[in-house]
Amino acid sequence: MQSWRHCPTGPPVGPRDPTIPRDHRAPAARRKRTALGNRGEPRGYQTAERPAVASKPGYRQLLRTPGAWSFLVPGFLARQPFAMLTIGIVLLVQHTTGSFAVAGAVSAATGISMALCAPQAGRLADRFGQRAVLVPGALLHAAAVSSLITLALLDAPLWALLLVSVPTGATVPQIGPMVRARWAHRLNGSPLMPTAAAFESVTDEFTFVVGPVLATALCTGVHPAAGLTAEAVLTVVGGLLFAAQSRTAPPAHGGARPVGGRTSALSVPGVRVLIVAFLGIGAVFGGMQVSLTAFTQSIGAPGANGLLYGVFAGGNMLAGIACGVVVWRSAPHQRLPRAYVLLALATAPLWFAASLGSAALVGAVGLLVGLAIAPALITGFTLVEQLVPAGARTEAFTWLTGSVALGQALAATTAGQLADRTGAAAGFLVPLAGTALAAVTVAVLRARLAGHPTADGAPAVPAPSGSDERVVARGEGHRMPVSVD
Repeated sequence: MQSWRHCPTGPPVGPRDPTIPRDHRAPAARRKRTALGNRGEPRGYQTAERPAVASKPGYRQLLRTPGAWSFLVPGFLARQPFAMLTIGIVLLVQHTTGSFAVAGAVSAATGISMALCAPQAGRLADRFGQRAVLVPGALLHAAAVSSLITLALLDAPLWALLLVSVPTGATVPQIGPMVRARWAHRLNGSPLMPTAAAFESVTDEFTFVVGPVLATALCTGVHPAAGLTAEAVLTVVGGLLFAAQSRTAPPAHGGARPVGGRTSALSVPGVRVLIVAFLGIGAVFGGMQVSLTAFTQSIGAPGANGLLYGVFAGGNMLAGIACGVVVWRSAPHQRLPRAYVLLALATAPLWFAASLGSAALVGAVGLLVGLAIAPALITGFTLVEQLVPAGARTEAFTWLTGSVALGQALAATTAGQLADRTGAAAGFLVPLAGTALAAVTVAVLRARLAGHPTADGAPAVPAPSGSDERVVARGEGHRMPVSVD
């Protein structure tokens, strides 16, 4: 049995002459083969499934993606309000009520509302397009924030503030997931997808460095309501500019039934595992914010809070940058369990370091925690592109970001109660508990993150129960060549 599928003239007639090389084509044909590459396609040839990229993916190649800058710049402006909202609410409500408890309750209600409603906004964006959801959402969010500001300045009761906090969180534009969905649409199975996930992680972390500083400066230097006012203005301006870049947006899928009969990204088993896993990441963010505040106050150095959190965020940024230039040899579903074990181990010494009362030691451990977050976060977002069909990716990304927000809100509340009752160090047990539970979940259910292999080796979304159909997440598979006698 010999394969003559590369022979341009068909199999030779009669027995093979041993004096003729196995590559019996003419020199011109061999030169043509060299120029075409391994698959017989011109080098740099781009298919719908696998866009052409450099042999070693990196940020330079990523930022050369056609149309990338047209949505990156307005996307960066539009996502700043996301990082300004919580701190703006806390500073305004605490100023008008004099209570951190009331301010924390209002901000927590906003975060929970956003976590529950964001996936629905993502689902609508997949069906009707990002612009159709983003434009009215930005306007409604600005109106809700304006109502919250008015009620707070009028010394409204807590129930009124909680009531208006629900639409405030529900209408937060999901710019980050929309940007990630645009990357997935533009790259579509390219090896640059992990680099794009790393780039977005770094951008998110930089946003959470700039946004809170800007909101705090406005609230303390201009007016207690200035931070939320700027958040509303940036939401409208940035959201409209981002929505105007319709050429780079994923196509709307309308009311059509998704491939494979699925109606939601939540029906993909791997997405459900990632949602639980990302609660652990949210537990790190929420637990660190509250616990660092309580710790610095307990040692009489409240001004060190910003520095320590900056070290933690800086570690996340550095690890994110590094993940974007690494060429991974293992699959994302194989890396994710290891990443969560590493994150859980990094959070383990936090309680001990805080118990010693050493700010330097807490900062060093916080740096390690920040370095360990990025691999878990980036790998999880990379898996979405492999597990979820294109028509549900925005929804899938919003489920993950909403899970982080929910985990952050729950962790902040739990860490605050532990710090009040048993001491500042106790709050650092929350990140450890959250990441340990996430690591166990990923380890036990890791098979659901792999999907089914396809003909071209690309992961596929598992078929619905009772069906043998396999739905490929990255386009149709290629027919394998058949050997002939």
